[in-house]
Amino acid sequence: MLQHSLTLVGPKQLEWKSKVLPPIEEDEVLIRTIAGAISIGAELPQYSETDVTDPNPSYPRETGYESYGKVVEIGREVWGLKVGDHVIATYGHKDYSIEKGHNVVKVPESINYTYALLNTLSCDAGKGVLKLNPEPKDRVLVAGAGTMGLLTIHFLKNYVGVEQVDVIDPILRRGEVAEVLGAKYILKESSTVYDFGIECSSSKAGFDALLRAMKRNGDICVLSDGNKDLLYLNEDFYEKELRIVGSSDGWDYHKHARWFFDCYKKTPQLQDIFQHEIKSNELIDCFEELSQHTINPLKVLVRYEE
Repeated sequence: MLQHSLTLVGPKQLEWKSKVLPPIEEDEVLIRTIAGAISIGAELPQYSETDVTDPNPSYPRETGYESYGKVVEIGREVWGLKVGDHVIATYGHKDYSIEKGHNVVKVPESINYTYALLNTLSCDAGKGVLKLNPEPKDRVLVAGAGTMGLLTIHFLKNYVGVEQVDVIDPILRRGEVAEVLGAKYILKESSTVYDFGIECSSSKAGFDALLRAMKRNGDICVLSDGNKDLLYLNEDFYEKELRIVGSSDGWDYHKHARWFFDCYKKTPQLQDIFQHEIKSNELIDCFEELSQHTINPLKVLVRYEE
């Protein structure tokens, strides 16, 4: 089996690399990709070599981490899956991949893959929210209404049941999507004082606004990668004696998926996060368009040939 993988070989230099895949091990599955996604907040800084958390990147490097496909071969020690099942995994922009069976998440046939692809980042958002452990009556402010911010809102409203979730973002069209998900949109500054804050903006301005809006002894979780701006603690952090915790990756992708897929009929509008769609052979051009701001979607859906 020949695998084609989109590889970053230098700043703004993408190439499709090919290699022959080995036979699968008994605890592995072979997946044929049906769809994937560009996670713009994470991938574009890597593509442009502007990620402030990685000043000396090494090449070549793999790209992407959101994949949906069909199991076409399965090892004898893999349980709970069969050939023909649809799954999500984190191998990125590849047409085929071999994965450990326990690392993939089975997707029910009733779930559209545009929704299923969001499970990975939704689980990452959920882990950060659970670290704060807000109550339904608490006031929560989310900084940034990009993909992570919107998935955080979805988790706060539908898993935790928080009644007041506000979001601050300078881009109006993002705020409109947030309101559809149940949040109150704030363009610049909030006059409300919040119990909890969640940083999803990756911007110094967004983080500063979040710190200013917090109550004394309030709690903040940083979910953003901080790969666009370096985040600094301003005077509000010290004067209000705020507490900040970081969060990375998800809490349990399989357990989260069971809840997330159950939400499908209730919140199908979550799929509106995908605002642009391409075929896999258009990936290289799409990254260039994104870097030039010719297009500015929240998230890009990538379809592979069946």
